[in-house]
Amino acid sequence: MCNIWQKIEEADMVLIGLGEEFDDRRTLNNIDGYEKRKGEVVESSSPWLLPAYQKICREEGKSLVGDALSKLAKCLESKNYFVLSVSMNDSIRQVAWKEGRLVMPCGGSAFKQCEKGCESVLEPLTQEDYEKISARLKVKDDTFDVNISLGQCPECGAPLILNNVYTENYNENGYLHDWEIYTKWLQGTLNKKLLILELGVGMQFPSVIRFPFEKIAFYNNKAEFYRVNEKLYHLTEELKEKGKSISENAIDWLLSL
Repeated sequence: MCNIWQKIEEADMVLIGLGEEFDDRRTLNNIDGYEKRKGEVVESSSPWLLPAYQKICREEGKSLVGDALSKLAKCLESKNYFVLSVSMNDSIRQVAWKEGRLVMPCGGSAFKQCEKGCESVLEPLTQEDYEKISARLKVKDDTFDVNISLGQCPECGAPLILNNVYTENYNENGYLHDWEIYTKWLQGTLNKKLLILELGVGMQFPSVIRFPFEKIAFYNNKAEFYRVNEKLYHLTEELKEKGKSISENAIDWLLSL
């Protein structure tokens, strides 16, 4: 097993990508009726509820995502790093990352937006909102119902919905400010000793992390690339000399270090 903590210590900068494995499907799949209810959400008129439904299920299970990422964040405290996540697991936001060093371009269940996409309307999801969603989407509750009101848009009066990629008119203003910080940070990695950790990233949104990270590693002569994935761990031929592939679930891998 590689000494990744030493690799982090030796690097000038660290780029971290978090993928679908941090949705924690193992915890979700251990919840009775999860797959059936998930299908109902996805096929409904409110697919944007999926991240919230998964959050509810993880709370009923024993998810270790927070423990794994807190361990990583602790090790990164003195480093210049950035975290990019395509997982919509809102527990990722709860980890003690440095301020302004996390971007989640796919959204999640932390914010509400206008159903019609009014750009100026973005509101935090309140505890009352979440309790309302939870009451309707409890896995073992016979009142499972995706028809949930989260208020109305103050601009146009349309319903408010969760701000994530599962909505038709996704309001990207929820992440664009953080994305600008990320792209500026990325410009500073050129000719720096860069450690790239691609953790649990699959092929759901490959143009966000998987393909760009390969390109960054290829063009930076001082980059070292680690791909950790239970199934999709293989490296391209161009990266085999400067990279390492690890066939393991990324959550387990972090916890075992």
